[in-house]
Amino acid sequence: MHLEAAAGLVQACQCAGKGTISMKIIMLGAPGAGKGTQAKKIAAKYQIPHVSTGDIFRANIKNGTELGMKAKSYMDAGGLVPDEITIGMLLDRIHEADCENGYVLDGFPRTIPQAESLTEALAGMDEKIDYAVNVDVPDENIISRMSGRRACLNCGATYHIVYNPPKQEGVCDVCGDKLVLRDDDKPETVQKRLSVYHDQTQPLIDYYEKAGVLKQVDGTQDMEAVFQDIVKILGA
Repeated sequence: MHLEAAAGLVQACQCAGKGTISMKIIMLGAPGAGKGTQAKKIAAKYQIPHVSTGDIFRANIKNGTELGMKAKSYMDAGGLVPDEITIGMLLDRIHEADCENGYVLDGFPRTIPQAESLTEALAGMDEKIDYAVNVDVPDENIISRMSGRRACLNCGATYHIVYNPPKQEGVCDVCGDKLVLRDDDKPETVQKRLSVYHDQTQPLIDYYEKAGVLKQVDGTQDMEAVFQDIVKILGA
């Protein structure tokens, strides 16, 4: 089934046309490692799009695309969206004009089957991922980071009690509303998310290492130091 889906994706890719992409990057790392922040910084420096699966889902559903409506039907039913739909939307996005010189993928792939399908689809266009950057942070650091997060449910502003505290404890700087610890950031929830990550996503590190594109960075450093290490890796 997986091979059939991949073959269909390759065919769809070939129909989409070819582009010259010079810097195709995947960000890897545990939840809370800071890969999303680094993806945005990379995108800004190299003027390539930050492509997040969350944004792709929202855009396709908002625009009422065929794939978006299919994805919505699964989501509304409380099910998982099949990989072929997710990858189909992803391929549509990375073959838009602004991705001609590359892109930073954030949030995909999450599993080995997803990585294999993406590799096969790109190979059908004589393309491949250039770098898989793993932001490496030990579990205990992740739990400490995420349990220190605070959020304003009114305006969406986020803080950290150590690294980015509000001016007044427990109060949002932007709107003055109360700050809360979201359920997703509670230590027990973070531990469960890390368990899922180690089971499903960490094997991607071995996958991309075997492909010869894995680059490791120490994510326990401050944000700017991590970014400078990534810039050195990218050679620019």
